[in-house]
Amino acid sequence: MKPIILIIACFCILSVQAQTSGTKATLNDKSLVKDSSGMIYPYAIWQRLYQTGEYGIRLLNAASDPQEFLLYRFSEEQMKVREASMPKPRESTFFRTGNTLRSVKMVTMDGKKYNLKELTGKVVVLNFWFINCPPCRMEIPHLNKMTDGYKNREDIVFLAIALDQSYELKEFLKELPFNYGIVDGGGYIAEQYGVKAFPTHVVLDKEGKITFHTMGYGAGTVPWLKKSIDAALGPQALGTE
Repeated sequence: MKPIILIIACFCILSVQAQTSGTKATLNDKSLVKDSSGMIYPYAIWQRLYQTGEYGIRLLNAASDPQEFLLYRFSEEQMKVREASMPKPRESTFFRTGNTLRSVKMVTMDGKKYNLKELTGKVVVLNFWFINCPPCRMEIPHLNKMTDGYKNREDIVFLAIALDQSYELKEFLKELPFNYGIVDGGGYIAEQYGVKAFPTHVVLDKEGKITFHTMGYGAGTVPWLKKSIDAALGPQALGTE
């Protein structure tokens, strides 16, 4: 199986603040992007920051050549408003909302055994990924932050199904911990479900039905994951951070 890597956020990067006060402005690798202190950011850096969904970019000086843009971080309140208004990410082509998954047995790297058919009564969150997938790596810190809000709950299971082998993952996770239960050598599971693009996310409700699924990573991925998890958990989910 040849994996397809998707970064949904990249498709909108060039249209950020395309018009300000009637002036057209296009963001590209030649744009001059700086923060309020005047520090200039290389293209690869500001693009990655923007893709996290925690930063905005607006036109600062249309008359300059190249045009100047301001990179700014959203406040916590701005983030909440922004996340609440984000459109739902497109569904993956591998799953169908309302269906149940064929049961599969999994063992995480820390020795915990799971069987999907035995997880009825729990919300299950699946992430299909692999180490050499840039958007997979990019979303991990944000997924970790999300899971922190559920760390005291026993009715939710987070499983990250990796294509990589344990010896590769052990080295990778030393540098970038991932707070999901890590299933190594999960290529056969991805193939069983027909997953061919990464990352792919799936949320199963307490009856084992698919309530949310998407492929790729964009600014709306994690907020909609959390919305879907909270909806699946029910009223008791209120108050999670």
